[in-house]
Amino acid sequence: MAPPLVAHVIYRLQVGGLENGLVNLINHMDPARYEHLIVSLTDATEFRCRIRRPEVEVIELNKRPGHDWRLYLRLYRLFRERRPAIVHSRNLAALEAQVPAALAGVPARVHGEHGWDIQDLDGMRYRRWKRMLRPFVHHYVALSKQIEDYLKQQIGVPENSLTRILNGVDVGRFRPLTEVAEEEDPRPGRFRECFCIGTVGRLEEVKNQGLLLDAFIRLRQRYGDLAERACLMLIGDGSLRPELERQAKEGGVQEAVWFAGSREDVPALMRRLDLFVLPSRAEGISNTIMEAMASGVPVVATDVGGNAELVVTDETGQLVPPEDVDAMADALYLYLSDTGRSRAQGKAARRRAESCFSLPGMVDNYMQVYDHVRAMVQRHKMASREAG
Repeated sequence: MAPPLVAHVIYRLQVGGLENGLVNLINHMDPARYEHLIVSLTDATEFRCRIRRPEVEVIELNKRPGHDWRLYLRLYRLFRERRPAIVHSRNLAALEAQVPAALAGVPARVHGEHGWDIQDLDGMRYRRWKRMLRPFVHHYVALSKQIEDYLKQQIGVPENSLTRILNGVDVGRFRPLTEVAEEEDPRPGRFRECFCIGTVGRLEEVKNQGLLLDAFIRLRQRYGDLAERACLMLIGDGSLRPELERQAKEGGVQEAVWFAGSREDVPALMRRLDLFVLPSRAEGISNTIMEAMASGVPVVATDVGGNAELVVTDETGQLVPPEDVDAMADALYLYLSDTGRSRAQGKAARRRAESCFSLPGMVDNYMQVYDHVRAMVQRHKMASREAG
């Protein structure tokens, strides 16, 4: 008998933390336990090549912008045809898939809340809609304590229908430079000798690279010759790239900033950093923070979402208030002026990643949720038969 099928519903299969977590889950889960199908409501990019299991199908539904009512019919027909044991939707854009899943008779339904975007930084804008859809979901997964509390208090999810699961990081793929035998430095020449500050993420408002760029400009203005040693790598692409490039030019730092774009060699770039910075306005549990820590790099991050669950102040990095340019610039200077701090906290970050953010542990936790929700549905069926 074939293993139960999990249909994972996401908005788009592209480079991103949510999508990276999904691919890691599929790649590392025992294929004898669960089969997988990815349903992208829009389309799928080359990121699909990260899936190492050739039997995993990716279906693109090419959703039209706005409310595409035909999407519900396509989802209903898909679920009726494929008969998944579980539909697992992720974030607001995919939550609506729970309705056609219920109508199609999918026995077990799971929804993951990973974080919020710029249109809804605190999750409150669509709170009423999420409450309306709550009866269609059997079990929720929260990726941070903040999101767990939100689901309980604002959406009304019972504690026994909710599990908090931290993302896991592949500590073999993301590892310190000292553990790599030979590897070419992928950075441009002028960035190979500097104190390298970097971030990884979509160049969009919620990721707020503009704050980091402002802080870097302020660092260079305030600290003279010492700050001349620093350079900045912005890894990722997005709609704000032209604006950020103008910001760097107007701030007089364009020669010290590398807009690396979307890259396939992020692990190699990550371990070349002296300091990783996440300046986001909102986060769930950041994959890039965990990847930086696994790479042996200290982290400066804004104190939003689940960042405080990852970064231990003065041990593996620093937390700064969101939107505070001065605090961010001071944090950059702290590490630039004390490279011993950077090395020590980088080593501590690696140890924490290995002990606390286990990828096998994450996979086991998801399998436990899947097993639990299927067993719960089975119990309800048996109880209904006995009552009838």
